[in-house]
Amino acid sequence: MSKNTPNAIRGTQDIFGADAEAFAFVVETFERVRKLYLFRRVEMPVFEKTEVFRRAIGETTDVVSKEMYSFDDRGGESLTLRPEFTAGIARAYLTNGWQQHAPLKVATHGPLFRYERPQKGRYRQFHQIDAEIIGAAEPQADVELLAMADQIIRELGIEGVTLHLNTLGDAESRDAWRAALVEYFRAVKDELSEDSQERLEKNPLRILDSKDPRDRKFVADAPKIDAFLSDEAKAFFEALTSGLDAAGVKWTRAESLVRGLDYYRHTAFEFIPDEGSEAAGKLGSQSTILGGGRYDGLMESLGGAPTPAVGWAAGIERLAMLVGEKGEPIADVALVVEDNDRIAEAISAARQAREDGLVVEIFANGSPRKRYDKATKSGAAAIVSLQKDMGHSFTSAGEPNPLVLESFRPYV
Repeated sequence: MSKNTPNAIRGTQDIFGADAEAFAFVVETFERVRKLYLFRRVEMPVFEKTEVFRRAIGETTDVVSKEMYSFDDRGGESLTLRPEFTAGIARAYLTNGWQQHAPLKVATHGPLFRYERPQKGRYRQFHQIDAEIIGAAEPQADVELLAMADQIIRELGIEGVTLHLNTLGDAESRDAWRAALVEYFRAVKDELSEDSQERLEKNPLRILDSKDPRDRKFVADAPKIDAFLSDEAKAFFEALTSGLDAAGVKWTRAESLVRGLDYYRHTAFEFIPDEGSEAAGKLGSQSTILGGGRYDGLMESLGGAPTPAVGWAAGIERLAMLVGEKGEPIADVALVVEDNDRIAEAISAARQAREDGLVVEIFANGSPRKRYDKATKSGAAAIVSLQKDMGHSFTSAGEPNPLVLESFRPYV
C-alpha cells in the first residue's frame, strides 16, 4: 500500500469474506422473522435535526453530551448523524401521520454513529436491527416484541442467552420510587462518584446501573421498585411474565436493570449470555446482545400526544460475532469455458440456470487447464466443461442434483 493511500477512519470497518457472510446472515434472519410477526419495513434518514435526539434521548445522557456526530449544514441548521433508531421513528410517526396505522409494528436495520472509544464489538459506525410497536398500551405488545427477539436469537443459532427483565412501573410508581432514590442517595452523596453526584437530582435511576465501585456499594441496599408499584403496574408485569412463559421465552428478574429517562415505563429488558456460556466468552465485557423497553412518554417529548410504545435494538456486529463461521457461497455448478468461441453459449446457459435457482460461476480466464483447475478448487458441486469442437464434459462431487441435470441437459 502506498504511503499516500488514506487509511480507514478509526472506529469504522471494511467487512469482507466470512465476516460479511455472518453479517448478512444476521440481517437475512431478522428480515425473515420480522415478516412472520407482520412488522412493516421502514427506511429512516441517516441524519435528523439535532433537537430530535436532544429531546428524545435527553440532554444529560452520554449519547447527547459526548457521543453524537453533529454539524451545521450550509443553511446553518444543526444536524446529527443518527446515534439510534427510536427517536427518528418517533419523529416520523408524528410528522407523517402514521397514527392512522396504530398500533403500528415497524422494523428496520442500518448504520448508526457514535463517537466513543472503539473496542471489541463496538464501533463509531456500527449497525443495528431495530423493532418497535407504537400505539399499543397492552402488555401483549411487549410479549410479542420479546418473543420475536427470542426467536431471532434462536434462529441465529446463538445458545446460552437469557432475557433479563425488570419493571419500572407506571408514572405514579416511578415518581414515588424516584423520590425514594433521591432521598437515599442524598445521604451518601459525598461518597458517590462524580458522575452520580451530578445525576442525583436529574436522573437518579442511572446511579443504579453505574459500574463505578464507589456507587456499587450503595446500590444493593437502594429502594426497590416493587415497594412502590401500583396495582395497575403489578398487573401489567404479571401479564407480561405469564405471556412470556406461554411463549416459551426464558427470563429472569433483574431488579437493577433500569432506563434513566423519565418517559420510560413498565418494561425494561436485555438479552444477556449466561455466565460461562460460549457466547459470554466471545463477547467479553460487552455482554448485552439486545435491549430495549417501553417508552410511553417519548412522543410527548417531541410535541406529540401521549402514545404508548415499546421497542428494542441489537448490534449486528455483536450478533455476527456469535453466529459462528459462515463460509462464502459455493457454486452449484462451475461452468468451464475451454474454448473461447463458446463464451456466449456459456453466458446463455448460466443465465438460464440462475433463473432456475442454481448458483453458477463461469471460469473463462487463463489457459483452459488453469480454468479447469480453478473450477475444481472452487468446491462446486458439479463441473460442466464446454470444450473445443462443441464437445463437453460433466462431473459431479456426489449424486447429481436433478435441477442441475435438467438445466444443463445438453451438456450432461
